[in-house]
Amino acid sequence: MSGADVESSEIRDGGSRGGASVAPAATPLRDAPRGAQGTVRRIIVFTILFVLVCIAASGVAGLLGRLFETRPEFIESSASLALPLAYTLIGGPLAVLLWWFQWRRLDGPDRESVAWGLYLSAALTVALIMFVTTGLAVITDLIGGRWFPTTLGTAIAWLLVWVAHRLMWASAHRSPLRLTTVPVVLGAAYGLAVAASGAINALKAVFDAAVITSPWSIGVPWWQPALQAIVWTVGGTLVWVWHWHRDGTRRLSGGFADVALVLTGVLAAAAVALGGLGTALYVGLRAAFDRDESWHQLLSPLGLGVAAAGVGAVIWRYHRGVATERRDATRNAARMVEAGVGLIGAASGIGVIVNALLASFAAPLSGSDARTLLLGGIASLAVGAPVWWWAWRPRQASADAGSTGRRVYLIAVFGVSAVVAIVALLIVGYRIFEFALEGGNGGVVERIRAPFGLLLATALVAAYHFAVWRRDREAVPAAPTRTLARVVLVAGGDGTPTVQAVRDATGASVTVWGRADGAAAPDPQAVTAALAAVEWPRVLVIPAADGTVQVIPLTD
Repeated sequence: MSGADVESSEIRDGGSRGGASVAPAATPLRDAPRGAQGTVRRIIVFTILFVLVCIAASGVAGLLGRLFETRPEFIESSASLALPLAYTLIGGPLAVLLWWFQWRRLDGPDRESVAWGLYLSAALTVALIMFVTTGLAVITDLIGGRWFPTTLGTAIAWLLVWVAHRLMWASAHRSPLRLTTVPVVLGAAYGLAVAASGAINALKAVFDAAVITSPWSIGVPWWQPALQAIVWTVGGTLVWVWHWHRDGTRRLSGGFADVALVLTGVLAAAAVALGGLGTALYVGLRAAFDRDESWHQLLSPLGLGVAAAGVGAVIWRYHRGVATERRDATRNAARMVEAGVGLIGAASGIGVIVNALLASFAAPLSGSDARTLLLGGIASLAVGAPVWWWAWRPRQASADAGSTGRRVYLIAVFGVSAVVAIVALLIVGYRIFEFALEGGNGGVVERIRAPFGLLLATALVAAYHFAVWRRDREAVPAAPTRTLARVVLVAGGDGTPTVQAVRDATGASVTVWGRADGAAAPDPQAVTAALAAVEWPRVLVIPAADGTVQVIPLTD
């Protein structure tokens, strides 16, 4: 069993390109370096190719920027042409030559390799980010009355890179067979982030213009920053729609697509929404109980808080609805990250409240600071605690006490709590020893109140979740230990349904070796039935054309 066999046989990332399923090639593998040699060669070649493409794109961007330049002081100078010419005339031909050499080999193991999928994913993602960022920057600079030709040249150069690699990704005979959905998932996530930040800045600009007159905006029309932010919103939305709907990211399920959905659409959006809501509530509490500043200073964070709360809530609500349509593990993961965001807000609020209460006893001159801290802690607790209660549902008998998502959540809480508690305890000890050895201004309470509040909040969180973990262990019987750990499946056609069935039935990791003789895909039920009574830790499974399945034990 060679390294190339293992590399080309792992489960391929399923997905869609404009609604069409991606299936592995059925052509025989032609002569190619096998084993570790082939793997190392592919990694080196694609790494060099990626570097050369970036160098060539940088050179073309510099030349295009010089072509669009209209300022006389730059037109007359030729010294700045040396580097772009070197990048373009040396890096460009080398990149084309290496690409031509590798492109001819993409009909065998090279096409099935992880390196080819990683290269296209990295190239498409970097090109998309560079093109969108610089392209939108050109438009916003023009709105502000500025002109930077180098930025336009960079946008055009990376657009060409993106188009070229997009055609490779869509090729019927050279497209990667693994990690096929990574570029579109990352593209959708990037477009969503750009659209969200643009929408927040646009709403903030409008809100500030309607409620607050910013002193630094004198001489700048109020609509200019709003219009610039709208440009970023529209650009990000177009990128997101292209990848989410046209490329079919919305229809992807499982694996990296679900991870990105939970992390970006649920976790990040919930954090933005709750952070904005907490900021708005904090401003409101200060306006009611702590008006020791001018109205302009007091209300300055309100626009950003309201905008973040609104945009984050919309994105959160939409992606949470998408997550509910996925499998149980994805729905459970979305609920756990919501509980985690709420828990962070609530714990932070408790820590700040303890800090404020200690500050009120530390020094007579800190009363105003203590009141401000107290209001901030109350705002954070008032926003985070209801979300945690709603997502975690502590009063209900948990039906998912033994689920993987719940166990991962509890372990993550323990891990983060341990790190925070250790750091806070070290700071408390340092402050106490510092006061004992050196003295100085301020009492010991003033020195330790911030880390002590964090330590107390962390201890409460850890104690509660430890009790939950103990209760879950008592409520859920220990799962029987499975002897089957790994399955090597020799399959033709699309073996994804069989792989998923084996995983669900045995819990073992599955590696696929693709057949080159055009055999049909195996029957999932026949394979799982043959593995039902297997007690070996590692087996080779060979389905036959007549429906029989041969199971061969392997040594470790």
